[in-house]
Amino acid sequence: AAVLPLQQHWLPLSNLDLLLPPVDVGVFFCYKKPEGSIVSFTSMASVLKKAMAQALVSYYAFAGEVVANTVGEPELLCNNRGVDFVEAYADVELRDLDLHNPDESIEGRLVPEKKHGVLSVQATELRCGGIVVACTFDHRIADAYSANMFLVSWAEMARSKSISLVPSFRRSLVNPRRPGCIDPSLDHMYVPISSLPPPKQHYQPTDHLISRIYYITSEQLDELQSLACTNGYKRTKLESFSAFLWKMIAVLAAQDGFKSAKMGIVVDGRARLGEGDEVKASSMSCYFGNVLSIPFGGQRVSELMEKPLWWVANQVHDFLEQAVTKEHFLGLIDWVEAHRPEPALAKIYSNGSEEGPAFVVSSGQRFPVSKVDFGWGKPLFGSYHFPWGGDSGYVMPMPSPAREGDWVVYMHLFKRQVELIEAEASGVLRPLTSDYLELSNYQL
Repeated sequence: AAVLPLQQHWLPLSNLDLLLPPVDVGVFFCYKKPEGSIVSFTSMASVLKKAMAQALVSYYAFAGEVVANTVGEPELLCNNRGVDFVEAYADVELRDLDLHNPDESIEGRLVPEKKHGVLSVQATELRCGGIVVACTFDHRIADAYSANMFLVSWAEMARSKSISLVPSFRRSLVNPRRPGCIDPSLDHMYVPISSLPPPKQHYQPTDHLISRIYYITSEQLDELQSLACTNGYKRTKLESFSAFLWKMIAVLAAQDGFKSAKMGIVVDGRARLGEGDEVKASSMSCYFGNVLSIPFGGQRVSELMEKPLWWVANQVHDFLEQAVTKEHFLGLIDWVEAHRPEPALAKIYSNGSEEGPAFVVSSGQRFPVSKVDFGWGKPLFGSYHFPWGGDSGYVMPMPSPAREGDWVVYMHLFKRQVELIEAEASGVLRPLTSDYLELSNYQL
């Protein structure tokens, strides 16, 4: 464990942090052994640990632990507990890792289970001399943006460089207003946990959520976007891809007799909260914590199936529009304040039940996979890993390190949904294999 010379203190969670349930998020990176390198795994692990200790001086929140305060809300005790660091060996070649099926190859093997603290790290030596570096962190403390900042800083320290982005823990940046101002639409998006209906029968008693990783080329993304932009509309690649998935999910929903299907998209509020204030915008760009909202839409499965992609993409754009404003995030902060200390969560996370399927898409386009170089080259591959355990699915597209414009797509969906997507969309989403990692000069 890396120990820091900091005085113990309390760091309250922000109102936006309090919207996150106690779930852990994994992330991992695969590196091949550099050509002609004689650097040992022991030396690599030593570099990782030394750089970790240095990075934690600035990112001290990752070295603390979450405890309950007097009203039962989680708070961060920054007590220099440190980070659990595991060194492991896997008798497998990098080229033989089944990255398409991370439940078998990654979960509980290469990505560590976080048992204590906020962050756990594992470095695994492979038979071929390659290495997998993986982390698991408490989502209540950091969103992907925050974790990405840390990963880049950790890698910079390992290469004896200065941290390019020093994190800010200024909770005043996301304080509620006095008096608050809450738009009624927030009651549609978020719900106090005490108001949730009793658990219903599982979406499909014989089904279960699984994780898979796919590859989609820039050409396929361009084609989806072209179809989504028909009729004079301009839609992003994320909107186009999400609409495509929504149509796929609707096909199985119809087969199962459901009338509707829901989809949410994670929105980062940093740029929104900084609008019109140059100083705050600069501070928000390095703010460490959760600054997320999850707007969602529900549509009849018959329409999702029958309407063209551009129509579905318009529905995605419409429900996103309500959450990409400064006022939305200020109102969300006020909404949480009005309900504290009652815990709450995004409604989309409680909708994967008898009402029909629900899933969330989180854009990982800022995933800095090519910047996480600890001194032995850029990763061949990297991905988030988030089998979060709810009844709603989760999808995260990320940039591929192998070819500019291509995406790696992590999916955590019901097995039957995955099987349908693989059958119906095999020409778009392809199972990630070593073949796709060799699309550029990266060679396994």
